Order: sequence, then structure tokens, then C-alpha cells
Amino acid sequence: MTIIHTSPLPDVEIPTTTITAHVLRHAATKPDLVAIRDISGSTSYTFAELSKAIHSLAGGLQARGFGAHSVLGLMAPNLPEYAVVFHGAAVAGGAVTTINPTYGADEVRFQLNDAGATILVTVPAFLETAIAAAKGTSVTEVVVIGEGAGATPLGDLFGDPIEQVPVDVATHTIVLPYSSGTTGLPKGVMLTHYNLVANIEQCSVTMQFAANDVALAALPFFHIYGMQVLMNQLLANAVTAITMPRFDLVEALGAVQNLKITRFFAVPPMILGLAKSPVVDDFDLSSLTQVFSGAAPLGADIAAEAAARIGCEIVQGYGMTELSPVSHATPEGQYRPGTSGVTLPNTECRIVDPETGQDLGVGERGELWVRGPQVMQGYLNNPSATAETIDAEGWLHTGDVAIIDEHHHMSIVDRLKELIKYKGFQVPPAELEALIITHPKVADVAVIGVPDDEAGELPKAFVVPRPGETITLEEIQALVKEHLVSYKQVRLLQIVDVIPKSASGKILRRELRTL
Repeated sequence: MTIIHTSPLPDVEIPTTTITAHVLRHAATKPDLVAIRDISGSTSYTFAELSKAIHSLAGGLQARGFGAHSVLGLMAPNLPEYAVVFHGAAVAGGAVTTINPTYGADEVRFQLNDAGATILVTVPAFLETAIAAAKGTSVTEVVVIGEGAGATPLGDLFGDPIEQVPVDVATHTIVLPYSSGTTGLPKGVMLTHYNLVANIEQCSVTMQFAANDVALAALPFFHIYGMQVLMNQLLANAVTAITMPRFDLVEALGAVQNLKITRFFAVPPMILGLAKSPVVDDFDLSSLTQVFSGAAPLGADIAAEAAARIGCEIVQGYGMTELSPVSHATPEGQYRPGTSGVTLPNTECRIVDPETGQDLGVGERGELWVRGPQVMQGYLNNPSATAETIDAEGWLHTGDVAIIDEHHHMSIVDRLKELIKYKGFQVPPAELEALIITHPKVADVAVIGVPDDEAGELPKAFVVPRPGETITLEEIQALVKEHLVSYKQVRLLQIVDVIPKSASGKILRRELRTL
């Protein structure tokens, strides 16, 4: 028997519109309100200025031949121009693939090739990597926000403003963030205008913003959490977004105090800092009305300790890139310790026994399945991975083990999927394994995540050395540092005689956890 857990919240109406039209819906009535500015105050756009810049950039992109089926790579830290580039490409009728700016050239090149990007936009600090990564790809122009040798200044792309190029909002892919899903290497997640608009409206029931709200946007916009829950949702609700290129606790606390930040969006390591760091006591945080945590499970004790210390509600939600990204969130005033909140409006859930496939009821633990308008269209160029994740009835199999309690609140209690979550970032074991096995001293390797209070999980490698060889953690780390971003670094190493595998050759990661 199928047991469907529905939302306790009323369904919402989802407008049939583009994401940019939705984000700029208050521009006409609040033209002089600051929409987005950087934390230093050096760059700022009112809603009127933001709208003009977006539509002017769209016109310049169109004049360059960018349009339907075109993809722009955006490789930058959080800054106000991020929203201009993102939505300029959207208005021009194209798509954006958001790239971690701290990636190495190999990682960037893989994403550019897979997404088919023709323009790559970056900032001076990452220009050298961008130019190197673009070689041998479909990228014909590297653009820099500012100035830099070998790249076109972003200002040169602005032209006569245009209106939104017509698109089918239900099927047109607007953004291609990359996710490892439940297993394997990073894959392009195809999210439509409708996916993004739907999730903003679904979240509006649990995140009800006030007229004078100001939010700290420190979580990276290249990640779906920062892109949607911060950048797009804040703008769509006329909340001033304060961008922070790189999170620093002292700088963030200073911004809360001096700019009267009311909303703070975080990941668990940030909450740990609020709970434990002595420097927190040096700042006036009384303007805060809510802190929202996501990207990884937040321990109930840490949440309670931090909330008591700063005198502000701390809640958490749940989501994944493939869900645009939120499926569960906590309505204000309804936080239950250790839970990720309730199912969002217009969303259905099932808790399924991974061994038997049987549906489970309230209080029972099983894999969380989700169905709703926020579910992705699929993985780019990867129908087999899509079919493994979304079944014929539209249920997305999250790979996370959950419990839904009698109050409709959901808690993540385990993980079926191989993915490691290090400080909220995805670390795919398969990517590390494919790299480490190339080391001349390594005969076989497997990577898992091991629990850690501060990071969530630490990547740990189990290595079988080649006969007669010995290998150290430092040697493994040197190889990883050369090719992959720092958060994917192996933190622990254990030498073993053999990697446990099934008859079909699949690594038995559960056995590794007992070693």
C-alpha cells in the first residue's frame, strides 16, 4: 500500500512566469529600494538599477548571438554583479551553469564541456584558471567582472536593453548547477524557470519576510542553496541582500551589528561558530529575527546552544540541488529540535523501506522520496542517472534516510547515498577514487565520509598500496591538491589489505565503516 505524507500547509498558486520576471516583480513599486549590495558598500544596485542592468546585459548578449540553447558559465564569488549576469543570461533566453570559483582548471573544464558553455564569466582573482580551463572547450569568450589581461570586461557586453526572450517556462532549462546526486561524478541538474519560481513560492509560506528585512548572503551563489534560498528568493521578496564573497565570522558579525541584518542564512559549521566562538559576545546581534540552517543536518544541541546565546530562533530545512532545492522547512515559531521542518506546500513525500520497497508510516525510518513542482527535469546528457533518481511516477529518490513524526516534522537520520557532505559541500567518493587510483603507489582505493562535529563529515581514504610500496596521507593530499578544490581534500587515511566489494565489483562502503 502506498502511504503518501502530504504537507500540513495549504497549497500555493505557482505563477507561470520566468524566474527573472518573478525576481523583479517588486521593481516597479520599489524602484529605489536597495536590492543587492556588497558587504563593503562599494557596489550597490537599487531594484530599478538592477532591472536596467539585467535587461541591458541581455541585449548585449543577444547581439553576440547568445540566446536559446546557449549556456553561460558563471564562475565568481558572491557579489552584486552575480545577479546581473545570471538574470541577463536568463532574459536573453539562455541558461547559466554556475561554477565553484575555487575549482581547479580540470574541474572547471569538465563542467564547461559537459554543459556546452560558450561564454565564461569570472573575476580577476580566478581569471588565470578560467582562461586555462576554457582552452579546448566550446567557450569562445572569457569575460571578467572588472579588468584582466586576456578577457573581455563585463562592461563591454552591455547593449540596448531587451525584453525577455520568449521561453516555455515549464520545459526551458534556466540553470545547470552540478551535483553528484546519490552517487558518481558531478552531473548537470536541469532546472527550469517553473522549478525555480515554484520553489520560491513554496518557501514563502515558511519564510515570511518583513518590509524592512535585510539578509546576509554569505553562502555561495554557485551552490543551489545560495542561488535560490538567498539570491533569488530575497530579491523576489524585496529583501535587501548583503553579499559576502567569502565567509568570515568576525566580518559577518560586524555586518549584523552595523547593517542591522535581520536574516542570517547558514550551514551547520557557522551555527557551531555562533554557539562556541568567544568573539560572538563582542557584537550586538539584537537585529536578528531568524537564523536558517541548511545543506547538512544540524544537531539539536548545537542549534539550542546557539539560539540561546544570540537570542534568536534557529531553524533548519532540507533540500538538494535536484529539488530546486527545498522540500522541507520550518514555519516560523514551529521549530522542533533536530528536525528539518515540515513538507512544503504542493509537495508529497513517501518513506520507503530500501530493502523491501514497502511504504512506511509515521515514526518509521526509510528512504525519503519526494514529488512536486520543484523536482528537476533530469540530469544533463545522462538519462540513465536520471532514471535511477526519478521513477516513472515522478518520485525523486533522495538517498537520505528520514523519519516523519506525528507533528509532520521530518528528520534526516542516515544516508543511503555515497555522497560525503563536508561543511555543506558535496564530495563525491567516486571522483576522489578515480584520482587517487592514478597514484603509482596505489593498487586500490575506496573513500567514505566519517562523522565530525565541526565539518559534518571528513573524507577518509582506504588505500591498498602496490606490493613493496608504502604511502602516506601527505602523498595522497599532494595529488588531490593538484587536481581538485580544497574541500574535496582527503583528511584521513587508513592502509588496508583489500577493499571489500560485492560480486559485481561494487565497493561495500558499509563494511569500511566498521574497520
